Amino acid sequence: MKIEDVRHVLVVGAGTMGRQISLQCAMHAYDVTLYDIAPDALDSAKAQIRAFADHLVTWGRLSKKEADAALKRITTTTNARKAAAEADLLSESVPEDPRLKGKVFARFNRLCPSHTIFTTNTSDLMPSTFARQTGRPEQFAAFHFHQLVWESNVVDVMPHPGTSKETMKLLCAFAEHIGQIPIVLHKESPGYVFNAMLNAVLVSALALAVNSIASVEEIDRAWMGVTKMIVGPFGILDLVGLDLAWKIADSGARFTGDKQLRAQAEFLKQYIDKGWLGVKSGRGFYKYTNADKR
Repeated sequence: MKIEDVRHVLVVGAGTMGRQISLQCAMHAYDVTLYDIAPDALDSAKAQIRAFADHLVTWGRLSKKEADAALKRITTTTNARKAAAEADLLSESVPEDPRLKGKVFARFNRLCPSHTIFTTNTSDLMPSTFARQTGRPEQFAAFHFHQLVWESNVVDVMPHPGTSKETMKLLCAFAEHIGQIPIVLHKESPGYVFNAMLNAVLVSALALAVNSIASVEEIDRAWMGVTKMIVGPFGILDLVGLDLAWKIADSGARFTGDKQLRAQAEFLKQYIDKGWLGVKSGRGFYKYTNADKR
């Protein structure tokens, strides 16, 4: 399949990233189907995608006409068969559970056309973990976006050992067609490129807080004061989502038995148990207004 043959994008998962990916593809003239099993998630997604588009118009990134055209290109559905029917490329953004991802890919392998390219937007898992379940491992790779997709316009393109060169070439071309800069990895590696560097900072910041070396606020002040960044490690964790950060720490602790990772997972769990998930819930390590929510 050539890049010219990619016309319809299926986004599986209407969460934080699925919403952004849908709009980014639609903004670049692709027809998009956003699928989720939960009608409420799709209702919320439609409202937020509209809000994203309105913000882009306000910021001068899109004209009103362009925004309206992009929104018309996005359809939502809970019907998997309908969602898969015309898919040329599938982008998966379901929760970070390898068994769940495997089941999702296996289901859509049965429903999608044979030419459909499958991609995963996983933040932490290796695509080889569930490549077999896709039923088309040579047409499968990680294609990982960053928030906000239209601002942090870098996408990691990471193969697993069975990914074909043709698939990698097509995905790099697709990245450019949707306004992204493809960062090509030669092999699987946890955290891709940017996240691998960022994770080292976040783990170090969490260790300082967990071990009572300094407060969350002071750790962020140290980072911001020296780097001149407008947000510190804990502000970044709020943006990422404390539930996702916990899942990564908890999974790492269970896999390695690392006591420090276990302590960090438990530290994050305190906030999650209170419903403080970060920016998306209005509170995490810090409080946020509706204008901050994404």
